[in-house]
Amino acid sequence: MTIALIRHGQTAWNFERRLQGTTDIPLNDTGREQAATVAPRLTGTWDVVVSSPLGRARETAQIIADALGLELGPTYPDVVERHYGDAEGATAQMVLENWPDHRYPNLETEESVIERGLRGIDAIARDFPGQNVLVVSHGTLIRLTLSQLSGTTVPPLENCSVSVIEATDTGWSLLDAGTARTTPSLETALSGSSAQ
Repeated sequence: MTIALIRHGQTAWNFERRLQGTTDIPLNDTGREQAATVAPRLTGTWDVVVSSPLGRARETAQIIADALGLELGPTYPDVVERHYGDAEGATAQMVLENWPDHRYPNLETEESVIERGLRGIDAIARDFPGQNVLVVSHGTLIRLTLSQLSGTTVPPLENCSVSVIEATDTGWSLLDAGTARTTPSLETALSGSSAQ
């Protein structure tokens, strides 16, 4: 089983560099274009596209599913973005002025995000045993979950970047973390997986 974790396309808040978290901000035109661009780069055999329930992830998933002729599967609340508490909607400048230590009131802990991310991946694997699944989710959730799975620090992810994990006898193996939608290494990562 192979899972490709795809960060949703760009939103107005991404463009404005605002903390989004669980606030449901839709894709902008650039985000829709990014989703349409990444779809044909997802080489291999995929069975279904699932996503976070937030609109930006769901719309990205729908665009990819339509482009690849795949079923749009269910949503998984466990793969929703980290909740940034009182800082949601804040620009980088507002964060520096109000929370220079990045300790936002009501911020979800990294441990909670990782726990949800792992639980979400396990639920998807149970629901689609032996299948190859595209999962559209969110940057921080993907980054923290992959960091936990791999034991390395995964850097911030671009919109519509693709990260690939594969089931092994002992858990999950990270094949690629955050390949940009415009780089050829995505095909290299996917060619090494069972999604062919």
